[in-house]
Amino acid sequence: MSSGPDLSLVCKSCGAEVSPYITECPYCGARVQKRAPKLDRGGVPRPPKAKRSRPQLPRLKPGEIPGIRADRRPWATWLLVLASLAITVGIKSGLLHVSDFVYGVGFDEPWRTVTSLFAYTHTAYEIAAVASVALFGWLLERRHGAWAPLLVFFVAGAAGAYADIQLTSDLAVLGANGAALGLLAAWSMRDVLGRRQGREDESDLLGVLAIAALLVLLPLASEEAGGVAGLVGGAIGIVFGLLLARLPER
Repeated sequence: MSSGPDLSLVCKSCGAEVSPYITECPYCGARVQKRAPKLDRGGVPRPPKAKRSRPQLPRLKPGEIPGIRADRRPWATWLLVLASLAITVGIKSGLLHVSDFVYGVGFDEPWRTVTSLFAYTHTAYEIAAVASVALFGWLLERRHGAWAPLLVFFVAGAAGAYADIQLTSDLAVLGANGAALGLLAAWSMRDVLGRRQGREDESDLLGVLAIAALLVLLPLASEEAGGVAGLVGGAIGIVFGLLLARLPER
């Protein structure tokens, strides 16, 4: 067994016996030793501490913050938004003519159902529609990848424009209110189904409902927006949302 420290020390200042495990005399305050010895616990040496190996983390990607997964850039949604803005600038500056993009009576080419989604002459309508496309296209792309917002945008938007001209007395349609409602519905269906099954999430579905109401009412503020186009696009978005809810997220 290891030999412990002396049973007592004598203070050189006042001559009192003090404990060997203190450094200052409790009676006069004089220093009796520089350092107190460690308590003896039976003379058994402590086992050495095992060195903890640090986990090897992968190299950070460009733009990634340590501890936070970097989402991929929503390039598909950016392309949709930038295309709308570029065509609007071209129309406003006179470089492009709106008749090259509009779909309606007398414009029977089927490709116009797609080009009409990017053309606007009403600024407030464009802000509401393009902002909704940017928001819900980005959310849908982050969840499933670039193919999802592109598919929903073109199918819901083109089908909505076609149905509006065929079923109503509208002479022409412009803009992407149908595509925007399709993206909104496609993204929100997963959370709607989850709420019905009792799953908790952080989605603000009341805010989504308010944006949907704004898009549905856009034809009251702009003649370019087709009411049937919005409803048909939203219905197609619901169908896509039900299908996408069954797919694994990336």
